[in-house]
Amino acid sequence: MRSLNKDPSGSRAKVLRVLMTMSVVLAALWSTSAEAIPLFNRQTGQNCVACHMGGQFPELTPYGRLFKMTGYTLGQRVAAPVSVMAVASMAKISNTTKLGDPASPYDFDKNSSLTFSTASLFLGGKVTDNIGAFVQITYDPYATQSADGAYHGHTGADNIDLRYADRFIDNSRDLIVGVSMNNNPSVSDPWNTVAAWMQYAPVPSPGSNLFIDGNTPFPSFGAGGNIAGVTAYAFWNQTVYAELGAYQSSKGLLSFMSAGLADADKTRLKGTNPYWRLALNHEWGAHSLMIGTAGMVANIYDDPLDTSDPSTVHQTRDWSVDAQYQYMLDPHTVTAQFVYAKQHARVSDAAMAALEAAPGAPNADDTNVTRGKLTYTYNARYGGSLAVFSLKGSQGNLSPDPATRGITYEAFVTPVQNVRIGAQYTTYSIFNGASENYDGFGRNAKDNNSLFLYVWAAY
Repeated sequence: MRSLNKDPSGSRAKVLRVLMTMSVVLAALWSTSAEAIPLFNRQTGQNCVACHMGGQFPELTPYGRLFKMTGYTLGQRVAAPVSVMAVASMAKISNTTKLGDPASPYDFDKNSSLTFSTASLFLGGKVTDNIGAFVQITYDPYATQSADGAYHGHTGADNIDLRYADRFIDNSRDLIVGVSMNNNPSVSDPWNTVAAWMQYAPVPSPGSNLFIDGNTPFPSFGAGGNIAGVTAYAFWNQTVYAELGAYQSSKGLLSFMSAGLADADKTRLKGTNPYWRLALNHEWGAHSLMIGTAGMVANIYDDPLDTSDPSTVHQTRDWSVDAQYQYMLDPHTVTAQFVYAKQHARVSDAAMAALEAAPGAPNADDTNVTRGKLTYTYNARYGGSLAVFSLKGSQGNLSPDPATRGITYEAFVTPVQNVRIGAQYTTYSIFNGASENYDGFGRNAKDNNSLFLYVWAAY
């Protein structure tokens, strides 16, 4: 394994070479025809900044939220409802030498190497005046790794959101109602403080990306994605938003919701599992404020390949409170986000029996994630963000202390529409319950500090 500490000057030179290579990628993107714009821009005729704060996809503006809630149907239907996205990136972990445990799970492959991280194909937009869709199919070049160390790419369903929506406006009301069929709880949500959207930068698979911001604690649902659900929602007078739904396993006619996943990697749910979302929204002048809550209860089979035994079902109960403030007045945009998410995870009876737990032994763990982020953009071109995160969990029950805390600093530039270049630096003060020697083999939390550089383009 390579050491980054033996030759600091060589490491710096390698980073510079990576930056130069990324600049070449940017130059190629710059020369691309200006006619190539994302699907929804072609449909609405609007610039990126109309739907996305400071043009920074995927964070939505008030107009962008209305576009989503009205079923992606604003504007004219386009002849080729297709867009593509690709990411090139490089990750560098602070220290790759303190791995005293030969059974360590850490794999720092591709450290300081420029990688083609991921690519996505988007389909959808307006189908009829009331029906629209958002479908993301993603290719991961590092999806699997064979015994000889070679990586193998794989394509599969990522986010799917199929909608029917209508809007009723008169002198006393403005009411949007709709139904979403989707494969990821909260992917239908119009705010960016929920599990599906707060983590926005695509996360590459190689081990060198283990500690970048996209892999730090974020709000999440125990059920995960690639399941199948139907939710109904309403947005009254642009003030009160409510969404209720239910999820099951993606099988039968709905198996396309988890297309590309091996059966052993799918989530198998028992019965119907409820999901809810409530939010209060207020907009005035250049300002927008939302305060909300969301939650889900999921009953999940331990083994997705064997759903015959009800004693092998474990349960997760998730709930969260969140808030988002936006200021948008050219040339400035500001977004402040906050979320507190709590999960109660109960182990299945079969798993408790396998552990030979004594009668009355605790069979559940509680974890909570707190995350805040402040983002500023100038002239829809230059910007930066500061994010803080904290994960805490119950101790002495079924799992070791998961406590993790840190900060992510980010700077980005959008030199041309639909292309973003960014640099993130994530620092850790606590990892897995300790600041020093957290693994018992001399590794400290700060050894996980990581630099992440990316070029992200969508057309």
